[in-house]
Amino acid sequence: MTNLEQQGRAAKEAARVLAVASSAQKDAALEAIAQALEARQAELLAANARDLSAAKENGMRPALLDRLSLDEGRIAGIVEGVRQVKALPDPIGAVTKMDTRPNGLIIGKRRVPLGVIGIIYEARPNVTVDAAALCLKSGNAVILRGGKEAFHSNSAFVAVMRDALAAAGLPQDCVALVADTSRESARALMNLTSYLDVLIPRGGAGLIRSVVEEARVPVIQTGVGVCHIYVHQEADLEMAADILFNAKCSRPSVCNAAECVLVDRAVAAQFLPLAQKRLQEKQVELRADGEALAILGAAAKPAVPEDWDTEFGDFTLAVKVVADFEEAVDFIAAHGTGHSEAIVTRDYFAAQRFLDQVDAAAVYVNASTRFTDGFEFGLGAEIGISTQKMHARGPMGLEELTSCKYVIYGAGQVR
Repeated sequence: MTNLEQQGRAAKEAARVLAVASSAQKDAALEAIAQALEARQAELLAANARDLSAAKENGMRPALLDRLSLDEGRIAGIVEGVRQVKALPDPIGAVTKMDTRPNGLIIGKRRVPLGVIGIIYEARPNVTVDAAALCLKSGNAVILRGGKEAFHSNSAFVAVMRDALAAAGLPQDCVALVADTSRESARALMNLTSYLDVLIPRGGAGLIRSVVEEARVPVIQTGVGVCHIYVHQEADLEMAADILFNAKCSRPSVCNAAECVLVDRAVAAQFLPLAQKRLQEKQVELRADGEALAILGAAAKPAVPEDWDTEFGDFTLAVKVVADFEEAVDFIAAHGTGHSEAIVTRDYFAAQRFLDQVDAAAVYVNASTRFTDGFEFGLGAEIGISTQKMHARGPMGLEELTSCKYVIYGAGQVR
């Protein structure tokens, strides 16, 4: 039996214990994790410093270094996320339906854990804790497989959490980390059908595509974000510039960051210079179509066809002028990834049509796409942003990490 198979078996056994743990037990374990993360912060930062040093030596881009980086503020945010998950209602055991049949059978539908969840993700160590906290609260064991860039950070986080679980009286194997960060370990996890109930990839387009194509374990597809801000001809242009700046620049490496702005022709000559001035504060590279280029001049570069379908994950933005609402919606349908889309407009009817016609997990009116996040949606944290339509869509919180089973009460009925 391989090390991964041993982890899978241990996780399966831990999941059976966790599935019947009380809300009080799970909350005590989450509080123990939060306190341990605070107490061992220096250890976590030291491990992260090792990862950052290696990443810089290997020439990692600044935006990706930002995703990898931890400081006291970010650890405090991670701890707050754990405590928010603790404060949320426990979904396990909730009866969502109960009916009495003509034959006297009482048939109910009860929420239960998925079981053992595998998560494959890249250089974002906060995912390690977010995922573990959500899985723990929803009664699921989790096997984490992070990228090599964050290995020391992930290892430190998991060590702290396993110690806290043991101190709280729950199996340490409720949370496990795959120590091998090779391609082979990812492939093995994708095929761990004897022990994994579901696999969730969280990362760039290449990672997600390979997991969806290669896994034999059922997959929940998350997060490639080619997100658009559409500036309608009835937009408040100052508001639109603020929203675009936030959506592109507040944290360009994340999946809810804007990658393309669409601007109605009627306001393009006014809006684009205004937006360019704001975006220049962060030295955003603009890749513009012909009409936008004619307005922006040397402040932009000509776009190539691939730019409309690229998740840049950096300070780069595609810019396109559209004739009207219909062209904007058609463009989003052709090039969006079903993640998050936004319209900026003062026209109520245009806003409602956008909400109706745009097919994405989150659709915004007059707000930044950066709000597509479990914490911001009141879910405490999220395991990822699902862009598929089966089982779960959008930020995946506690309820999205559950399934159901039917429970039937009889009094001797036979068929």
